[in-house]
Order: sequence, then structure tokens, then C-alpha cells
Amino acid sequence: MRFQSRERDDVQLDITPLVDVVFLLLIFFMLSTTLSVNPGIKVNLPKAAASQVKKKKSSIRVAVKATGEIYADGKKVSAAALEKIFARQAKKDRDTLVVIEADKKAYHGVVVSVMDAAKTAGLNKLAIATEPREK
Repeated sequence: MRFQSRERDDVQLDITPLVDVVFLLLIFFMLSTTLSVNPGIKVNLPKAAASQVKKKKSSIRVAVKATGEIYADGKKVSAAALEKIFARQAKKDRDTLVVIEADKKAYHGVVVSVMDAAKTAGLNKLAIATEPREK
């Protein structure tokens, strides 16, 4: 009895779709990652182990330096001007997040006055920025 041997096709794995999927995932993660750029105001933030606050579309960053100077979105402002900024933003969007970046040597009273100005204007979402604690 004579058996005929079949000729086998060479089986090859086409990795082109795999490469396409990997590149699409890479592009997706690159575009969906938000890069946080701190303004040019040098503030020594306190360290904390708590998790980060997620950024919102509308937010106001308020920096309080150790000397008591107040900066709103990178511009030096007085307490009265800060209240006006908060009132204007509250008219636009009451869900605006106020992120307070207070130096760890800043006076507690100045930070409380910033928080009070935000609450008075109707901005109830406040966050205090910290640096992650080293383990």
C-alpha cells in the first residue's frame, strides 16, 4: 500500500495586525494622558499620602506664597481682586474647582481667607495641592 504524502503549506503568523493594535494602544495612551504643568510660582507644597484630586474642565489655581502673596492662575492679585475673580467664575460655572497651592510656611489665615472668598462667591469645590510623600 502506497500512501501519498500531502504537501504542507508553510504556516506563518502574520504580525501586521498585532503591530497595528500595539501602535493604536500607544497612541491612545499618549493622547489620553494629561500632563500637569505647574505655573512659574515657586511654592513648597506640604507632603501628603492621600490620592490626587482629578482635574476638572474648569478650575482656578490659587497659589499662596510663604510671604502671604496670592497668585490666581499665575498672576499676582490682592484679596479683593481674588474675590472678584471668584464671583466672575461662579457666574460662569458654579462647579469650578478651586485648587489652593499653599506654601507649607504660609500663614494659615491667608489660606483660610482664600477659602472663605471662594465659599462666599459660591464656589464650593475646594482642593489643597500637596506633593506625594516619599516612602
